Amino acid sequence: MSDLEKQLSMPASQAARRLLGCELERIIGNETIKVRIVEVEAYDETDAASHSYKGRTPRTDVMFGPAGRLYVYFTYGMHYCCNVTVGKDGEGAAVLIRAVEPIKGEAIMEQNRQGKSGVELTNGPAKVCQALMIDKQLNGHNLANAPLTLVLNPASEEDVVVTTRIGISKAKDAPLRFYLKDSNYISRK
Repeated sequence: MSDLEKQLSMPASQAARRLLGCELERIIGNETIKVRIVEVEAYDETDAASHSYKGRTPRTDVMFGPAGRLYVYFTYGMHYCCNVTVGKDGEGAAVLIRAVEPIKGEAIMEQNRQGKSGVELTNGPAKVCQALMIDKQLNGHNLANAPLTLVLNPASEEDVVVTTRIGISKAKDAPLRFYLKDSNYISRK
């Protein structure tokens, strides 16, 4: 078990808090993009809003694998969204990356987002995937390795806001959305 797996082998709600403030580093060609995770939502197999709720399927297989992998899915017939798998191997759990804040490579992200800039660059889950060029090819990717790595350096608990999730119809009142209170890049206050 890798160090990343060990550090994310916890319930989704705990792992979601732990991912806030952590960095994703994406290598595209000779360029490196770095972003800080500022908003997430937790999902697991006991949650009616989770993809894993009805059990393991070809689509959700990655969610049941080891922690520290990327789970990528296509939504609304036009957007990719990405999650970090968490919890114990065999349990279907993941944390949706809802928003990130650019650290390095903003010009590359603007190009990937067809000229969008500022908070519009990465303040939503589909925007994150577009800016970082994340698609189904990275589904199952081990985030301990290039071209997309997760660097764990969690934010302080006092910087975290807890609220209900966005854009779902089931289990919508569960307090499983977490964001950094001082970030301008979150999708919605």
